[in-house]
Amino acid sequence: MDTKPRSIELEEVSIRFSGDSGDGMQLTGTLFSNTAALFGNDLSTFPDYPSEIRAPQGTVGGVSGFQVHVGHSQINTPGDYADVLVAMNPAALKANTKWIKTGGTIILDKDNFDEKGFLKAGYTDNPLKAEKLDKFNVIDAPITSLTKEAIKDLGLDNKSAVRTKNMFALGMVFYLFNRTLDYTFDFFEIKFKKRPLIIEANKRVLQAGFNYAETIEALTPVIKVKQAEIEKGKYRTLNGNVATAWGLLVASEKVGKEIFVGSYPITPATGILEELSLRKDLGVKSFQAEDEIAGICSAIGASFTGSLAVTTTSGPGLSLKSEAIGLAVMTELPLVIVNVQRGGPSTGLPTKTEQADLLQVLYGRSGECPVPVLAASTPSDCFNYAYEAAKIALEHMTPVILLTDGFLGNGSEPWKIPSMADMPEINPPLIPEGIENFQPYARNNKTLVRGWAIPGKKGLEHRVGGLEKDAITGSVSHDPLNHQKMVETREGKVNRIVKDVPDLEVEGNVSGELLIIGWGSTYGHLLTAFRELEAEGKKISLAHFRYIRPLPKNTRKVLSKFKKIVVCELNLGQFANYLRMNFQEFEFKQYNKIQGLPFTVIELKEHFIKLLEE
Repeated sequence: MDTKPRSIELEEVSIRFSGDSGDGMQLTGTLFSNTAALFGNDLSTFPDYPSEIRAPQGTVGGVSGFQVHVGHSQINTPGDYADVLVAMNPAALKANTKWIKTGGTIILDKDNFDEKGFLKAGYTDNPLKAEKLDKFNVIDAPITSLTKEAIKDLGLDNKSAVRTKNMFALGMVFYLFNRTLDYTFDFFEIKFKKRPLIIEANKRVLQAGFNYAETIEALTPVIKVKQAEIEKGKYRTLNGNVATAWGLLVASEKVGKEIFVGSYPITPATGILEELSLRKDLGVKSFQAEDEIAGICSAIGASFTGSLAVTTTSGPGLSLKSEAIGLAVMTELPLVIVNVQRGGPSTGLPTKTEQADLLQVLYGRSGECPVPVLAASTPSDCFNYAYEAAKIALEHMTPVILLTDGFLGNGSEPWKIPSMADMPEINPPLIPEGIENFQPYARNNKTLVRGWAIPGKKGLEHRVGGLEKDAITGSVSHDPLNHQKMVETREGKVNRIVKDVPDLEVEGNVSGELLIIGWGSTYGHLLTAFRELEAEGKKISLAHFRYIRPLPKNTRKVLSKFKKIVVCELNLGQFANYLRMNFQEFEFKQYNKIQGLPFTVIELKEHFIKLLEE
């Protein structure tokens, strides 16, 4: 008799882990993602945190989720709807039932499905009936009690024992997707190397979950997703915040300038500061400032002394930094400002994603205060554009704002580790010691860039500050004509960066019925929607912007080739209005979402089809 479980092969699957903030769902999802990556799947993840730091346990507001989309083919989004949901309590079920495909599998910890849990989640009745779950394959497993049973002889207290229940759920999912436990066992050995009892407990519980799933007929057939066919090379999985930090580290090494990061912790940008602060071995000097203003001002000071200066924040922090950004523009010092956007205004939705800071980064300062703006498009792309932001800042002597957001900063995907030799050179306009007739604001006639004179060198003494500068000497000047000249010069310097901006590329035909436009983190969802519609024979193309100011020089030419243009963004239409300001001859339709969530491919496709049929 054949004892092997029945199995089916799928091109791609999405799994959503959900529970209380203390249930370890982020770690559970990360461990599954790492195993999938090591197996050779392509993947994309979407961690979804509660907006409140300490939301009441068992409530919908306190639900923490992690969705991962793995596939044999290229994966660009975390998936619209999940094939499998792990719900550790009633609140997790209530928050996520709408995100599960019809016919999908829901794994519940039935030990938490009691009257107390129902009331906390806002149910008036047993949700297994109230949610009409007959259209799903529901596995109500006694996860908590079986977890305790698996490690009852280890002598752990009840709290410590229950904390391992997420590994029981992970073991069940590993069985369902035919995944080995070895990589996770290795993780335990490294993570808890000084706590052998915790290693043993987690191993036992993970294995117990796997064994339990093997005995449940409802968890067959086993689902297999083959390895993806990806370019050869050395890969690792990383999130956007880590990628941003590494891009800056590589720029630092390439140019031979040590990083100084002055930042105040703020969700969801804190991970960049944390990652950089770990790299003292690479010369990083990190300063956790008392506030946002101190963070950016310390970075400006470090830039004056010759460091690759960085400050990181999110929308509310950027508001506080605005006056100091003007100082960096006036002094014409290189500075990388990373804004990991989140839902607003004010405290808003601090753990949710949004693209609503665009107009702030473009115009949210006093006076004529031009700053180059870049936007990363995927978690791994944060590496490339952090490097590019540093390159532009250093070569053009200007602050540069890099936009990412919570979706990119927390989401992860496989990243091919590049060779240092393949990274473009960075050539800052350093002034050599001993130069004759040094003038701090003398400029390169082609780029309008002034030189970078590092203090402490003979003959390079000069002053900087927030008052207007004389166009040559850099001394304080109140002359009206000089002010106009300097305003025009600073504007012209930023505009001339366009020569270093690559042309805007179009996915699909370079002319046609409908051009989809996006920027930043909407790329994966727009690309997937475009590819699916193109495969269906629709006359549709995609242009995605990563350089916001200045815009690519061929933008007008690209726009002119299409009958209809729709701009898709996670705000009320800020980039659409920016394009209208610059290209008044075109009509820009909009598709906007402001829910603290990324687009879904389904809703995008429905809207694009509607536009094509109008």
